[in-house]
Amino acid sequence: MARMKFYCDAERCIECNACVTACKNEHEIPWGVNRRRVVTIKDGEAGERSLSVACMHCSDAPCATVCPVDCFYTTGDGIVLHDKDICIGCGYCFYACPFGAPQFPEEAAFASRGKMDKCTFCAGGPEEDHSSDETRKYGRNRLSEGKLPLCAEMCSTKALLSGDADVISDIYRKRVINRGASAFNWGVSFDNAKIKG
Repeated sequence: MARMKFYCDAERCIECNACVTACKNEHEIPWGVNRRRVVTIKDGEAGERSLSVACMHCSDAPCATVCPVDCFYTTGDGIVLHDKDICIGCGYCFYACPFGAPQFPEEAAFASRGKMDKCTFCAGGPEEDHSSDETRKYGRNRLSEGKLPLCAEMCSTKALLSGDADVISDIYRKRVINRGASAFNWGVSFDNAKIKG
């Protein structure tokens, strides 16, 4: 079975925030919560890079490890989801995640902040596919419709990729090889280029 993953190419991301907007609109995410965000490294300096960051659906997810009520689970596709009916809103996952993916929907004391919210890879939740409960709690289930996450589909530069990890790795590998090519011979290695610098 496929293992679903995200990859953001820092060489292509232009910090347009289309991925953030698409996610918020698709899932009607409350104000103040961002399942996906764009982070800029070395802002305004030489070597500035931007990355679209969300839950990376880790193979050994630290959020699932620290959860005292075991509300996190991994699907057969490798997507890390959580059950909001089991979640107690303790915030352990929030502190354990290196990507800051789990977030509280409200600002207040821990007990009154509500259940955690995180990226679902547009796979919905434990409820029946396309049910009103699933849509209300987790957003639209695009994967069951045979579609990829909307954040990646809306990326104009194709910096954000999602899907089968093997396919994503192949795409990235080809991009890295092409980056070493001459500007005059796109896709040709430097040794085989006609004009050498």
